[in-house]
Amino acid sequence: MTPYIEVSIPTLNDLESDILVARLSQIGFEGFEEEETSLHAFIPKTMYDESGLRQTLLEIKGPLNTEKETLFSVHDVEPKNWNEAWEKDFQPVILEDFCAIRADFHEEISGVLYELLITPKMSFGTGHHATTYMMLQAMRDIDFYAEKVLDFGTGTGVLAILAEKMGATDIRAIDLDPWSVENASENIKANHAVNISLEQKDGLSGEPVFDIILANINLQVILQSMDAFWQHLDENGVVIASGVLSADEEKIRQAAAKRSFLMNILFIRDNWMSFSLKKR
Repeated sequence: MTPYIEVSIPTLNDLESDILVARLSQIGFEGFEEEETSLHAFIPKTMYDESGLRQTLLEIKGPLNTEKETLFSVHDVEPKNWNEAWEKDFQPVILEDFCAIRADFHEEISGVLYELLITPKMSFGTGHHATTYMMLQAMRDIDFYAEKVLDFGTGTGVLAILAEKMGATDIRAIDLDPWSVENASENIKANHAVNISLEQKDGLSGEPVFDIILANINLQVILQSMDAFWQHLDENGVVIASGVLSADEEKIRQAAAKRSFLMNILFIRDNWMSFSLKKR
């Protein structure tokens, strides 16, 4: 069982917490728990780089104001503890009459078009975080019937599973993190999904052309993937993306324009944004 490290960071407000989540996810952190005055971030012990963490925090928070100010504290934690916390605190997510996301220890939810069974481990994608919730909102307005779909950075597999329930017949789900791939595989089976092929990989090399690309990842990966999005998107296709702070909108717009994408902001929630990209 992979050992994890928990880093606890004092925070001033929700915006600082959101910025920290966005930046830490770019240096290997895989899970986050937010409290009123602190953020708890989780990373595999083998990936932990204290100097890189310190540099990232100093860039965000600036130099310490006093010698007594604590930048962060570190504790060892096992994945089992994380899962127990999820089971204690994880509540179903219901997006109006469109879809509901519940874990295997919840009662069935009626009155929605699509019910998804997602039991999380150390991976993103339960619908609770603003980025995943906005992806679900965006998918509501798309016709997935018989479409070829890529879920880039699949996490728990929630978006790929919803795409199949909405009629997609050929779905690729990829993620760099082996823990996410294991979790997504379990959730795909739990939802009896049969049109999803799942693979651990870090990019789109070797992939075909898709009608719809779903990318709930982070700023750095989205900026690095603009060329790949263009190469692997059908002429009439669409990229739906999130994982980017609304404060970084201009960076996305510049990168999209450079690659001749038309960009449209879809939703903004809790300082995060979701957006679409289409070829001109």
